[in-house]
Amino acid sequence: MTDNNHGPGNGRKQLPVVAPGGALQAVSSVGPGNLLAELRQAQAAPDDEVNLRDYWRILLKRKWVIIAAVLIAGVYGWVNTMLTVPMYRATSTLQIESDTLNVVNVEGVTPAEYRGDAQFYETQYQLLRSRSLAERVAAELQLGAHPAVNSVQPSPWSTMVGSLFGGKPPKPAAKPQDAGIDHRKFGGVVQGGLTVDPDKSSRLVRLHFDHPDPAFAAQVVNAVAEAFIASNLERRFGASGYAKGYLEDRLAQIKQKLEDSERELVAFAQKEQILSIDDRQPLILQDVSALVSALSLAQSERIRAEARWRQASAGGQVRATSADENDVLNTLKQQLGSLRSQYQEKLRLYKPQFPEMKQLQAQIAEVEKQLAVEVTSIKAVFKADFDAALDTENMLREQLERLKEETLDLQNRSIDYKLLEREVATNRELYDGLLQRYKEIGVAGGVSTNNVQVIDAAMVPGGPFMPSLRQNLTKALMFGLMLGVLLALGLEYLDDTIKTPEDIEKRLHLVHLGVIPKLGKDETPAKALLDMRSGFAEAYRSVRTALQFSTESGVPATLVVTSTVPGEGKTTTAKALARNFALLGKRVLLIDADLRNPSLHRAFNLDNSMGLSNCLSGAAKPGQCIHRIEQAGLSVLLSGPLPPNPAELLAGPRMISLLTQATERFDQIVIDAPPVLGLADAPILSNLAKGTLLVVESGRARIGAGQAAIKRLLSARARLLGAVLTKFDSRSVGYGYGYGGYGYDSYQYYGYGAPARARLPGRSKSA
Repeated sequence: MTDNNHGPGNGRKQLPVVAPGGALQAVSSVGPGNLLAELRQAQAAPDDEVNLRDYWRILLKRKWVIIAAVLIAGVYGWVNTMLTVPMYRATSTLQIESDTLNVVNVEGVTPAEYRGDAQFYETQYQLLRSRSLAERVAAELQLGAHPAVNSVQPSPWSTMVGSLFGGKPPKPAAKPQDAGIDHRKFGGVVQGGLTVDPDKSSRLVRLHFDHPDPAFAAQVVNAVAEAFIASNLERRFGASGYAKGYLEDRLAQIKQKLEDSERELVAFAQKEQILSIDDRQPLILQDVSALVSALSLAQSERIRAEARWRQASAGGQVRATSADENDVLNTLKQQLGSLRSQYQEKLRLYKPQFPEMKQLQAQIAEVEKQLAVEVTSIKAVFKADFDAALDTENMLREQLERLKEETLDLQNRSIDYKLLEREVATNRELYDGLLQRYKEIGVAGGVSTNNVQVIDAAMVPGGPFMPSLRQNLTKALMFGLMLGVLLALGLEYLDDTIKTPEDIEKRLHLVHLGVIPKLGKDETPAKALLDMRSGFAEAYRSVRTALQFSTESGVPATLVVTSTVPGEGKTTTAKALARNFALLGKRVLLIDADLRNPSLHRAFNLDNSMGLSNCLSGAAKPGQCIHRIEQAGLSVLLSGPLPPNPAELLAGPRMISLLTQATERFDQIVIDAPPVLGLADAPILSNLAKGTLLVVESGRARIGAGQAAIKRLLSARARLLGAVLTKFDSRSVGYGYGYGGYGYDSYQYYGYGAPARARLPGRSKSA
């Protein structure tokens, strides 16, 4: 019967729990809705915190995988060394200089190199490794008919593999005839055994050649050095010869082009009647400058003449242009003034009709007439001067315009002329430069010195270079160690089982109420529980202690013990807890509610003909089915005959009535329920009980299955008190902390003091 005050749907506080070792923990007593939300959040965002101790524990747990990988790799390295054909290494030392002796101080045709040029030296190294050089060496040594190449014996590896897989061992190649052999095809033999080892701190290069025949190795590496020197000299002379031939062709082309451009320039000068543009242009420019000055003076003279003429024409004062004209005008003006003065004086005495007065008037008129004639004559002179100045200005302007046109025309013609002249100069300079370069190359082609020298010729090696047992074993062991570590981490990553209490807390978000150690091969749970000093029995007593602090009122009166899947130790846990509660003086009823695969009747050696199924079907009363155990205070209600519909019986009202009656007669009810996944029995029983304990087997229960089981229980509004980790082997997960000195056998504890592994009587201390 469900307690409304402590039902699974009520909000709950976080209560302290004293772990078996005495450490204070907090039991998750939040509502099932909140716990389900936390579980979903944990699935969406797993814990990615890196802890080096966790990696160390993983390596300890998978130590046999690492040891096996190291041993296999070591054995392989040893066998490989023993079965490998000995190889001899011959070494020759070369000195490669980037600067050669310059005898004639003439720049060569090959690219200019400088001391320390990385690209130059890398080019030399690649030339040493080139296929053409290898083919040249193969042809010089006639490797196609060389006995060291055609009499190679099969390696022990090939012989062993052939014998293991039933194949025939490879036969040595027959010695071919020298006639008709293309020795260059054996360049791969040279390339395959040659190693170029440059000394980065100097100009020295070491050439190594590896081969089973020591004399052949020395012969090949010396041949490579000599062939490289010869090819280097050939490239230098070949470059000079090619450049010389190329320059000869270019000189002929440029010479023809120069002649054509000179002919075109002369033809254009004759057509345009151009003698020398550079000499003629300054004369024309001087004429233009002189005309501009003359035109400016003519314009000034014309302006002055025009001003005199216009002033005289407008009735203004007329000034003579010469001294004679000026004397005549002055004389006439004086006579006119004198006569007019006399006329005015006599006008006071005589009348105008007086003969003397008429005579004066006639004289005045004659002088005025003469003065008018003289002024008219001067105006005519002014007009003539103006016309002459205007004509002069117009003539100068026309002459200036003609010179401008001639200058522009000369400039237009000079553009084409200068273009042709420039082309002739360019072709002449190019021809002279190529001719000079041709002469320099002809001199420099025969005086170049070689920049490669042999410092140490290769000697026949006195001992094999490889294989080296020490090096091979070291490499094999290191490789095995790395492979073992990777395999251990990979297996741990693929292993999604719950192994430690941290997994319960981090992945399932449940408080672990205890850790039950894994028993040995010859130990059984029944025997271990009978020994009160064993770690197995002590671990369950620690779980009992943790349950006493799981709620405000202590251990729930009705406690369901279930697991994710079968075989995780839930029946053993329910039996052990019932015994431990009875040891406290409580009246305890242990109910086998697993109506599908019951096992309590075998544990207590009782008849299972009457039990829970009879009570739920109405065939018997609870009092008729309860068995009393020899241990004081402990009673057992077995499952009874297996019904066809266990879930319907457990969900019926008689189960609620049975639990109600049992709580009145007993202080503690422990229900051994079926597993959660795949069955509806456990959620039904968890809903009826006041507390549910989940049993998880270490190293077997998967995280996904545990989370699915918790979801089902929470969906049924079960009150999860926590989880118990069973069959925990501290050595398999990399833990193990021993404590002793309490008057009984030493225990191994984990985490918060929960017992993890105990030494049972008869077990060695190291176990």
